[in-house]
Amino acid sequence: MQILQKDWLEVLGNEFDKDYYKHLETFVNKEYNTKTVYPPREDIYNALNYTSLKHVKVLLVGQDPYFNENQAHGLSFSVLPHQKIPKSLVNIYKELQDDMGMDIPNNGYLKKWADQGVLLINTVLTVRAKEPNSHSSKGWEIFTDEIIKTVNEQNRPIVIFLWGKPAQKKREFLTNPEHLILEAPHPSPLSAYRGFFGCKCFSKCNEFLATHGIEPIDWQIENI
Repeated sequence: MQILQKDWLEVLGNEFDKDYYKHLETFVNKEYNTKTVYPPREDIYNALNYTSLKHVKVLLVGQDPYFNENQAHGLSFSVLPHQKIPKSLVNIYKELQDDMGMDIPNNGYLKKWADQGVLLINTVLTVRAKEPNSHSSKGWEIFTDEIIKTVNEQNRPIVIFLWGKPAQKKREFLTNPEHLILEAPHPSPLSAYRGFFGCKCFSKCNEFLATHGIEPIDWQIENI
């Protein structure tokens, strides 16, 4: 699998030598060699390689990658340019419009957020085509828990979005009083109307960052 870059390698490099990761790597390599798996192998660690640890301002925890062709590229909730915007992301855009007056863009490519310090990490980093959760419980969760713990250990203000019950289970790792934790239902059409709409996570995030002298996130995704 792709090697980590930047400062993440310094804090996560030991994970690659652990038994769970060796088993995970064997499984994932076999899957890529025999099945159709997303995202492309070279994109698995894009979330970490686009957003270095020292630049993390916001942690946004997703579940597993999109499982249709040309969607997943290593960032939670994001799809490649010119792909149909997934329904959960449509709802994220709706909340952004209501909360902060943002225009709804014609694409779901969120690299702009990652470049500003939004760590868009899924709890599982690969998936078999057309089979959601097919790579869960194989070891990815152990690895991504270490990412969440590492963010928690940073002694500077960070905003953490926990949307939906799977993400909210990670709250046990989030013990640092420096950080702001914003919980809401998942933006999926099945749950967005139960409190995701109206949660104002984005404005609360930016207010918190600004209060601590940190440049807020420009959440507006431009049209392509």
